[in-house]
Amino acid sequence: MSGVFITLEGGDGSGKSTQAGLLEAWLVEAGQTVVRTREPGGTDLGTEVREIVLHSRGHIAPRAEALLYAADRAHHIATKVRPALERGEVVVQDRYLDSSVAYQGAGRVLDAAEIRSLSLWAAEGLLPDLTILLDLDEIAARARLDGANKRFDRLEAEKSEFHARVRSAFLGLAADEPERFLVLDAALPPEELAARIRARVAPLLA
Repeated sequence: MSGVFITLEGGDGSGKSTQAGLLEAWLVEAGQTVVRTREPGGTDLGTEVREIVLHSRGHIAPRAEALLYAADRAHHIATKVRPALERGEVVVQDRYLDSSVAYQGAGRVLDAAEIRSLSLWAAEGLLPDLTILLDLDEIAARARLDGANKRFDRLEAEKSEFHARVRSAFLGLAADEPERFLVLDAALPPEELAARIRARVAPLLA
């Protein structure tokens, strides 16, 4: 595959959507063909899965939740991401397998290695060329979400202890794969974050 696969990770309220939009605009201006997507929700099937896992009013068992995310991932990668990469395009994606390891592995206290293996199987082993981790203290992240005055989804509504485990897991993943991750302080101004991201992405386009 000749394309470039970039994922953005981080806790809820860390600013992933903002940075994905800024990165997409810069890439398009540079003449790149960009596919901006997310998990779950990057396909029609993914939109249905997203409604279940984030907005279901009933309880979802942790293993069932992990399998729903994996099912979405398998379809999303096979039908949208791989074809775009094979066409030589740049994929900018909000959340990928690291979110499953952090949220279902650490957050739901499942086996992180099993969750990662499940995700890699679903994605046929595809890893990003670059993963941008926007790191933000869970208390600050909650303040951002409160300020947005929005209805919390099932994960956003979890207690701070859950989000602390998620943040710690993300940082652990980044420490294990420093060549793949760019870790940034999400408390920095958005334009400064965007500049640092562009500096890291530019060599991948050469």
